[in-house]
Amino acid sequence: MTAAVFGHDGPWTEEEYLSLDETSQRVELFDGSLHVTPAPTPRHQRISRKLGNILEPAAEQVGLELLEAVNVRLRPGRIPIPILIITDPVNLDVPMIEAAEVHLICEIISPSNASTDKVLKMHYYAAAGIEWYLLVEQKTGALRLYRRRGRHYTEHSATKRGETLRLLEPVQATIRPEELVP
Repeated sequence: MTAAVFGHDGPWTEEEYLSLDETSQRVELFDGSLHVTPAPTPRHQRISRKLGNILEPAAEQVGLELLEAVNVRLRPGRIPIPILIITDPVNLDVPMIEAAEVHLICEIISPSNASTDKVLKMHYYAAAGIEWYLLVEQKTGALRLYRRRGRHYTEHSATKRGETLRLLEPVQATIRPEELVP
């Protein structure tokens, strides 16, 4: 992938982006620019797995799918790779999921990506019509759940250690921050 990135001139198209080889780095496309981050830390991965273990049975119970680290097309040329999504059943062999199929999207905040997740992606996800956005604080496991109102999100709930988030939509699940972060 490195040679393809450094040898590229001008904005990236979706076709060029999708032709990149798989990598351990997260490579996202935002309006012609690539956003590259290193592989997640073990703490980040643990939170993702624990949260996925909670949400997957809840999604399956209502006929939805939980997917991890997949391309989501928010609009042409805008393809992030969120940590987790809850989506309608999809063709598991297509290279990306359309935003219209996504019910909930989750990101785990770390110091290196806090502004991207709290500002840029939040705006993009709401504008794409994704109803629910869940942010997890990597250090504490604190949870912030947002619901879309028009083209923006408003905070639906904030959950810290010792408290419980009870999801009722798009799935029913109970999440405690201390279950995610030791």
